[in-house]
Order: sequence, then structure tokens, then C-alpha cells
Amino acid sequence: MVEAAPPAPEAALLVIRAVVAACAWACAVEALAQSYDVVGQCRSGVPNGAYELKLSDGRVRVVGAFSQGRMTGTFIFWRSGGARVAVLPLDNDARNGTVALWYTAPDGRSETGHRLEAPYRDDRLHGVKRSWYAGGSPRTELRYDHGRLMAARAWSENGVPLADAEARRLADRDAEADEHMYASLVALVRQHLPVCEPESTG
Repeated sequence: MVEAAPPAPEAALLVIRAVVAACAWACAVEALAQSYDVVGQCRSGVPNGAYELKLSDGRVRVVGAFSQGRMTGTFIFWRSGGARVAVLPLDNDARNGTVALWYTAPDGRSETGHRLEAPYRDDRLHGVKRSWYAGGSPRTELRYDHGRLMAARAWSENGVPLADAEARRLADRDAEADEHMYASLVALVRQHLPVCEPESTG
């Protein structure tokens, strides 16, 4: 029986880093589960207009807007210390525009560098998606056409180019992790909506 070859060191390191990054995002989103004040308006019994999610001491965690109950416009997310972590451009709950993510300092007070820029059209990746390591070096450069991966380039943290097949596998892993992260951010908003009373029909 032929044993499978162990993964190349660079590929294994990337997998480990991806897992660590995913855990970091999960912890960041969990940390958002605090006591909040919601500032928002309603129309016809659903959220409509400007939206803010604040901690009880007034620190802003999320700003955005709703149109007839749907997330519309640019939603910005911050850590409790004030560092911006994500920008999600939305149109009727669908991503439209460039999603941006940042690395932040351990104390959450400042951004330490870009983590991701990903262009979306009609809720699908469309254009060149770029990501970086925490130190600022390029990590991936991926070209999408309406959600389909057309070309992939990727590098190790010390700048060594990865083979095309490994770059594509990394793109797939990143896409899955990104979807979970986006869903967590949207869930944060959906779990803290303004209280809208149904309009009277009488």
C-alpha cells in the first residue's frame, strides 16, 4: 500500500495559519456578544433608515442602514477598542462593492494592516480579490468572474510563490472561511435590530 505524501511544509504552514485566523475571527465575533444599545428607525413594521449598534457606554460597534427591512449601504464594524475590522457594502442584503477586512492590534485599539479586499457583484466575487499576511506581505491574488475562480496566485509568508494547484486550494479554503465570517457579522446585526411595532390595520 502506497502512503500519501505528507503536505509540503509551506502548504502545511498555510493551513495552520488559516485555522488560527479563522479562530481569531470566531473569537472576535464572540467578543461582540455584549450589552448593546440599538439606534434605528422603522417603517411599515420593519427597520428602515440609519442604524447604529453601540455598547452600553456609547462606543460604536456597527453603523449601516436598512431599506424596507433589508441591509443596504455600507456597514462598518469596529472592535470595542475602536479598531475597524470590516466594511461590508450591501444592496438589499446582497454584497455589492469591495469588502474590506483589517488586522487589529491585540488591544483592539488600532488597525495594523489590510487583511483582505474582495470585490462583489450581485453577492458573488467578481474582479481581483487580494489578501495579505499580518506583516503586510502579499498572500493571495485571485481573479473571479461572477463567482468563478479564473486565476490564482499565492505566496508563503516569506514570499515564496505557491504552485497553481495549491493557490487554488487556498482560494477555496479562504472562500469558505470568508463566508462564515461574513455570516457572523450579518448575524450580529440581525440579532440586534430596532424594535419595530406592526402597523395598525384598523
